[in-house]
Amino acid sequence: MHGHRPPTRAGSATTRPARGPLPRLTMPDPPSPSRESLLDRLAAAAAGGKAFDLVVIGGGATGLGVALDAAARGFSTAVLEADDFAKGTSSRATKLVHGGVRYLAQGRIGLVREALRERRLLLANAPHLARPLPFVLPAYGWRGRLWDRWIQAAGLGLYDLLAGDAGIGRTRLVGRRELLATAPGLRERGLVGGVRYWDGQFDDARLAVALARTAIARGAVAINHCRVVGLRAGGDGRLRGVEAEDRQTGQRLVVAARCVVNATGVWVDGVRRLDDPAAGDLVAPSQGVHLVVERRFFPAEEALLVPRTGDGRVLFVVPWEGKALIGTSDTPRRDLPLEPRPFPEEVDFILAEAARYLATPPSRSDVLSAWAGLRPLVKPARGGGDTSRISREHAIVVSRSGLVTVTGGKWTTYRSMAEDVLAKCFAQGLLPARPAGVTRRLRLVGAPEAAPALPLSAPPGLQLYGTEADDVAALPGAAREILPGLTEAMVRFAVRREYALTVEDVLARRSRWLFLDARRAAAAAGAVAAVMAEELGATFDAAGSAAAFERLAAGYLLDGSDG
Repeated sequence: MHGHRPPTRAGSATTRPARGPLPRLTMPDPPSPSRESLLDRLAAAAAGGKAFDLVVIGGGATGLGVALDAAARGFSTAVLEADDFAKGTSSRATKLVHGGVRYLAQGRIGLVREALRERRLLLANAPHLARPLPFVLPAYGWRGRLWDRWIQAAGLGLYDLLAGDAGIGRTRLVGRRELLATAPGLRERGLVGGVRYWDGQFDDARLAVALARTAIARGAVAINHCRVVGLRAGGDGRLRGVEAEDRQTGQRLVVAARCVVNATGVWVDGVRRLDDPAAGDLVAPSQGVHLVVERRFFPAEEALLVPRTGDGRVLFVVPWEGKALIGTSDTPRRDLPLEPRPFPEEVDFILAEAARYLATPPSRSDVLSAWAGLRPLVKPARGGGDTSRISREHAIVVSRSGLVTVTGGKWTTYRSMAEDVLAKCFAQGLLPARPAGVTRRLRLVGAPEAAPALPLSAPPGLQLYGTEADDVAALPGAAREILPGLTEAMVRFAVRREYALTVEDVLARRSRWLFLDARRAAAAAGAVAAVMAEELGATFDAAGSAAAFERLAAGYLLDGSDG
């Protein structure tokens, strides 16, 4: 497998998208093919000796973005996810679609400009799952009156300038009275006013599922709960595909492919060592923690941004799906658990910083769900342990056997990252070059022509299903709620159309109740499992799936479980 460099091809350099406006690509929302039929396609290809153009390892934001772009360009594509779509970092974001005010302060102009352009495209391509959101930066005391808000307004004015035609709202100064009217819950003492600017927010896990389903609608095979266990190489040492195992049945699969992309987030180095046991680390993992509390602690339709906390980090308080999300931390860690837990000092830090700005600060007992995600930061060439200063830009490397690894980046730029990955595949002669830009105006499954009336700060409901809301409402149990905004019909839809196979899949990523209120989610596990059993039949272990979820949910509570 090792010791041979892939041949290069003339004319395989990066292909730039055509200039000028592109027509928006709309498509009906066809019924999703079953998971079994997708597995049959893999088996049929193997039996017929046919190779996919591309197989992607990893069903998070990056892997699904690559799969959708490749399928939209007409490449035969498969994407395999070891657990559920967006199980890892991609379901644990701060839920922001943003250019990165923090990165602007660090001088990363190129990263900010790219992210602002991609922000606008994401908002347009999935308006049921991604929406504009105003943010406020409050200013306090004489320093705030005479310095902070003017400097912040100038910096955010540059933010607007970098956005150009992709801007979604103008930055402006706001007075104390207006700020307290639009952002109730702020600490009033010493408040002199502030700055309002615009970014976006989204439902990360549901967006990932929409990406998977859109890729399938474009001809891709996307399968969750299917772990890649090995790489296959030809006699010349070049990769020729992967070996995988369906975790539902234990069935072993061989997926032949001309090109293999490793898009497994913080776990890319483990896959790289399947290719080359001596491969070094590309990733310096950083943990980000979020705490969710009731909206009464910040009952605003705007988000709060603290641009510099006591230790130089950034703090957000974001209204999201009926709750308030507070975060985040930025803590290096060496291990890579699938379910990372907040460290006690991270929880204490977030609560202490929030108390400086909220009139009624929450305590540990007020936290409904506490969760952590691992950011795949690209490791610097030389040491340095401060992950808050490591670049969020992505890296793409190609091994001697032809394994293409992509890591780093962030949700907002998933689409442009996918274009860069395919450009690298073309440049290395792994795929024939085809024009880029096909996903710029490709609306995702469920995308309505106009955004729903309810914002993403509203409690969850049918508005998150876009054009498929009527399909959900037509299923049995549409009037029977298991949790607010989660009906029996939604559970059925999650199984029939969104590839949910476990209670966790439903309560963590098709609905977001694990992240909104872990205790209430755990209490609903049995009811969800009962509906899933009706859909999946005797092979589904309802009791086991519910019990596994209850154990998982216990780790999202702060009664001694953090750390």
